[in-house]
Amino acid sequence: MNPISKPNYFMSLAFLSARRSKDPSTQVGACIANPKGRVVGMGYNGFVNGCKTDFSWEREGDGWADTKYPFVVHAEINAVLNATGPTEGSTIYCTLYPCNICAQVIVQAGIKEVVYFSDKYHDADFTKQARLIFRKAGIGTRDYNSLAPIINIEFSTGVDLTAIRPQER
Repeated sequence: MNPISKPNYFMSLAFLSARRSKDPSTQVGACIANPKGRVVGMGYNGFVNGCKTDFSWEREGDGWADTKYPFVVHAEINAVLNATGPTEGSTIYCTLYPCNICAQVIVQAGIKEVVYFSDKYHDADFTKQARLIFRKAGIGTRDYNSLAPIINIEFSTGVDLTAIRPQER
């Protein structure tokens, strides 16, 4: 069995982190890898600390304050806040293309590259503004294109099931 590449590892960690989110509609994760290829931060989207049950996960309501949007801290921001070391020159791996506010934080944290899996809000104003911020700040962005197989870990055995031929499963 060959080890997975660093980009596959970091994006896998972003997806695994996203699974911690309690958001029923959009689980997002992020992983920051420093220039030496070490993980220095991870995060997922969730409510502000101490407010886990006080707000709604609804996407629509009578007003903006009746939705999740004013109260959720995005995965990218949580990854920066959770960083255990310098983020200067790092790459952030995101399951979803960052919004404009996350772009601001990414730039301020000195992160130099954004690798994203999905850009499903490509035409939304907040994503257009994020792209502008990244371009003006000289931050590289790239779509994550992987030829890696599905990574599937069976926790009861610790065996990577993708390394086992189908007839052996």
